Amino acid sequence: MQVILLEDVKALGKRGTVVKVNDGYARNFLFPKKLALEATEGNLRNLAHQDKTARTKHDREVAVASEAAEALKARPVRVVAKTGDKGKLYGAITSQDIANVLAQATTYPIDKRRIELKQPIKQVGIHKVRIKLHPEVVAEFEVEVVGGEALG
Repeated sequence: MQVILLEDVKALGKRGTVVKVNDGYARNFLFPKKLALEATEGNLRNLAHQDKTARTKHDREVAVASEAAEALKARPVRVVAKTGDKGKLYGAITSQDIANVLAQATTYPIDKRRIELKQPIKQVGIHKVRIKLHPEVVAEFEVEVVGGEALG
């Protein structure tokens, strides 16, 4: 009997694959636990439609993330912070500070955990920062830290 796996099944296959199994295994184990469906023509068509929809959604997400990456690369993000002598900052610029500025500047949702800072920025100037907008899209952009009064 051929079945479509609804979940990953160890030693059988991954979700969405069509595999051949014994009738008893399918009826007594896979079907009751809702791990598989019988591979009928209608179920195969439904699986193909779901795959197409998921692929379209994934492509759209990658395209939006790529647009956001290009927009970030186009101009540096400007962060204003209080400074002391020789361009040293009072405190530091963290990924949360950068995320707050990006949230105001872009329409793309930015999560501070996606911003990759090796260490907090403690110096005035231009710094390279990486952000993971999507698992397949990583952008590198510039953060310009400017001395002055901190925005509250």
